[in-house]
Amino acid sequence: MSLLRNVGTIGSLTLASRVAGMAREMIFSRVLGANAVTDAWFQAFIIPNVFRRLFAEGAFSAAFVPMFSKRLHGKDDPQEGLEDARSFSADVLSVFLPVLIALVAVFEIAMPGVIWVLSEKPVDPETYPLAVDFARIMFPYIILVSLVTLFTGMLNSVSRFAPGASFPIILNLVLIAALLMGERWMDATGASVAETAYAIAWAVTGAGMMQLAWLYYWTRVEGFRPKLMWPRITPEVKRLAIIALPAAIGGGAYQINTLVQLYFLNQLEDGAVSYMNYADRLNQLPLGIIGIALSTAILPTLSKFVGSDNREGADRIQSDAIELAMLLTIPAAVALAICAEPFVTMIFQGGRFDLADAAVTGEVLAMLVLGLPAYVLVKVLVPNFYARADTKTPVVAAFIALGVFIAFTFIVLETLGVVGVALASVIGAWINVGFLLVVLARRGFYRVPGVLLLRIGRQIIAAAAMGAALFYARDLLTDWFAAGVLARLAALLALVGAAAVVYFGIAFAVGAIDRRRIAALTKKAK
Repeated sequence: MSLLRNVGTIGSLTLASRVAGMAREMIFSRVLGANAVTDAWFQAFIIPNVFRRLFAEGAFSAAFVPMFSKRLHGKDDPQEGLEDARSFSADVLSVFLPVLIALVAVFEIAMPGVIWVLSEKPVDPETYPLAVDFARIMFPYIILVSLVTLFTGMLNSVSRFAPGASFPIILNLVLIAALLMGERWMDATGASVAETAYAIAWAVTGAGMMQLAWLYYWTRVEGFRPKLMWPRITPEVKRLAIIALPAAIGGGAYQINTLVQLYFLNQLEDGAVSYMNYADRLNQLPLGIIGIALSTAILPTLSKFVGSDNREGADRIQSDAIELAMLLTIPAAVALAICAEPFVTMIFQGGRFDLADAAVTGEVLAMLVLGLPAYVLVKVLVPNFYARADTKTPVVAAFIALGVFIAFTFIVLETLGVVGVALASVIGAWINVGFLLVVLARRGFYRVPGVLLLRIGRQIIAAAAMGAALFYARDLLTDWFAAGVLARLAALLALVGAAAVVYFGIAFAVGAIDRRRIAALTKKAK
């Protein structure tokens, strides 16, 4: 497998998805703004996504993909392996779907209580019913997108990464269309922000149906033909549950973190949830492109080297992933921190999202991106544990980070507000990274080589020079940030272009980029 090629496939499609997501948030901010209604909508949207990441993307994928791949490729006869994999996936689907349906039914009934727990005390009599309605409309999305994750795991097992990496684009395009139609509806009929938000909530569930159809088509193309059966709890399904449970608990720490963050944000002024959402959208752009792409691409290769007891190969692929991750993430973090408010103004300001909203969101973003390298490193380090069937250690790390986040948020919430919540998230993320690195070193699984630390130091030097250039260029372009669309686009392109030229130019000059190692990533692992 070529790490760089697979990262390129996943990363390019993830980039397209993130760009579409950015466009979605741009339109969302202009059409609906940052207010109590949007806070209620984002809160409701977060809830099904928390459970999606908990049950589907994290725990389920970590357990299902290796087991499915073993059945698919573990037979001398490819047809026999295909039939074995089909049978296993059918058994899993027969149990997975009823569990999801039951979960949704319980939460649909209990949703008023769920929103009450996450809301400020006392609850807002105007926005509380909205949040409950929005959550009930969107929560069934978890069934659809969890099945999408099942099909994505099947496709990833045969190195068909594109369909699974592209399905988020569908959601973004559907929501963009719904927002544009909602804006016209508001202009034509005088509909309120709340009425339009209801329509956007229904669009989420509709998009989930389209995503499921897209992945189902590709699984049929690959010959898997998933089908519904009467639930059967086979020994292999039990084993899947046993393997997935620690990962689910670990994923639970991250998702509890999200819900706790939501609780703290609800204690603040109207718009706090929206400010964090808009800032995190920019933060997630490099995280999704770099971190998720690398973690997805290196797990099969790491598993291969660990399984064959090839310590040198495992260390090499881990170091390559860290080097590539930091090469791209450090400059992204510096650029977003220095140009946080200009970027937010250029991208989001307009319509119901004014300059004051942009200023607060920029402050949140500037703090949040200080943890961007840590978020990416966690994504890159965790596969080293999963490759050894160790899903427990990342659990411990995640809960330690959660405890740190909660403690620091209590300390800084009153004085720093929404920026303090971002700061606590950053501190928790770096604690997570430190714990994972220490455990890997103590167990003899991986030690960061000195040459890699030296190269990362040179990357920091290049990023610092880039930051100085951006600081100067930012001031020169101040009048362009809130001007017309073309002026904003020109300013954005000028800042990004200047950053790229300065960073990569100096990176090559000071030896921050190992040309031979990067070139080696294009070759197949031996």
